[in-house]
Amino acid sequence: MAALPPLPPKKHYTDEARATVLTLILGDTVTPVSKGDTITIGVCASIFGLTTLMIIYAWFNRSFRPIRAKKMSLVSLLHIAGILWFVGNIPSNGHVKLVGAFSKCKFWIIWVRVFFCFVYAAVLILRFYALDRVFNQNKSFKGWATALGILVVVIINVLFCLVGQLLDDDLTIMSMDWLEACDGTLEYRVACIVFQWVLWVGVAVLIYRLRNIQSSFNEFRESLAIFVVAIITLTETTVMNIAFKNYPVMMPHRIEKTMVDTLCANIMIWLILGHPVYMCLFHRRKYETQWLEKLTKDGHKNAYEVSSAGQGHTTAYAKMEDESAFQNTQLNFGTMDVMASAFYGNQTSYYGGDLIVDDPTLRSGEMFQNPDTLPIALRNNLHIHRPVLNGPSMYANGYPDLQGEGRRVI
Repeated sequence: MAALPPLPPKKHYTDEARATVLTLILGDTVTPVSKGDTITIGVCASIFGLTTLMIIYAWFNRSFRPIRAKKMSLVSLLHIAGILWFVGNIPSNGHVKLVGAFSKCKFWIIWVRVFFCFVYAAVLILRFYALDRVFNQNKSFKGWATALGILVVVIINVLFCLVGQLLDDDLTIMSMDWLEACDGTLEYRVACIVFQWVLWVGVAVLIYRLRNIQSSFNEFRESLAIFVVAIITLTETTVMNIAFKNYPVMMPHRIEKTMVDTLCANIMIWLILGHPVYMCLFHRRKYETQWLEKLTKDGHKNAYEVSSAGQGHTTAYAKMEDESAFQNTQLNFGTMDVMASAFYGNQTSYYGGDLIVDDPTLRSGEMFQNPDTLPIALRNNLHIHRPVLNGPSMYANGYPDLQGEGRRVI
């Protein structure tokens, strides 16, 4: 930093004078806060608003099983982290005058911007770990597993930020009140960037482990796209903080940095949630039927929690109390479940071990023609113990033909 010229009292500084002094000190052309910064904040807020509307729609339609399978709680936490990351970027990237509450440089840079940027990556790690635990490790992601994962995420990020807070300002974030500016040391910037790269290496490892999941839950392509977006953003962050150390006082660079971070935080959520939300809007029943058929044919011995559909009925997957043990599970089918099975049935084949068994007598349409002929068993709740995944059941593919006296033989 260059030697300071004689400085007049702070109250005598205009925005132009302050920019001139900062230009002399920093050696870069300084641009005061202007209308361009306000427009940038508005555009970024609009992008986050659009993503928020999609998430709200997804919550209202969380009974749509392909949406529910995305773990809406983690996706929502990811979005909240992205919003707070953006809020931290506003003062940290110099889009507002650093006066009043915005003059608390360490708070905004360390505890809002840096912390929630790390939380964003950590939540993705947690989400991918959940898939890995269920499908690769054949274990449940409930109870202590979920709590421990969240606890580790919080502790690691809090410890990193706490160290930055406790270190002397000359080693981390300096506040230049007399010029309404903040400055971070190169060493602290490098430490933050390295920590980010470490987090995303963890994401890469989990994505690699998830590449062979053969089910409706396979997100390898989406995950790969997320990783590419992250690498582009990390590369831009690294270059910006090293080659343009004073970018917060240079309008083109600070706008670029905030826009890149905003696009990154929102594109990742659209990659996760965009497809099922689109299908829910335009091809709800057809897509859910195809999704369930694929899930049934996958042959996983461990289940993943998928809750009831918008029709008000449920499947075996929705009734799981513990997705890690099918054999100890009791499935409770209500009347609507039976109706739904017939509605989606209309199939003439089922999976029996490794063979496909064809039965031309299985038809579901007759149920709707004469529902009064249904046996009592089909009108009350049934308790089916020890279900066998991918095995035929008396409801899975329709109902047998009518026998004598209008009765059906099961």
